[in-house]
Amino acid sequence: MAETERENIRESTLEGLDTAVRKGKHDGRPPVITDEMLHTVLRRRANGESIEPVQPGLIIPTGKRKGQNPSVASVYRALAERAKRETYPGAVEAAHADFAALRLAKFPDPTSLTLT
Repeated sequence: MAETERENIRESTLEGLDTAVRKGKHDGRPPVITDEMLHTVLRRRANGESIEPVQPGLIIPTGKRKGQNPSVASVYRALAERAKRETYPGAVEAAHADFAALRLAKFPDPTSLTLT
């Protein structure tokens, strides 16, 4: 009986997560690099500056590290994510939709299958 209850809780949790994804909501920390920060980095890089001199001028606006500077790695990560979104528009949404469809699909129990 406990196994059945656990499976019911698991299924309802997954359904709730899928619903949240479809509504465009996601769990986790908010991004450290805001759109304004990213715009500043891109503008200054277009002028020939590297990331290292730009990074000290960026200030995290919210969260636990509010008022501090983001790491150089965070800046590079945000730039890579932006490049990925520009290169493959809609790929992230399609991947989320595919993953949600796979999680909702009912696969047969492998122990019940017979080999012929």
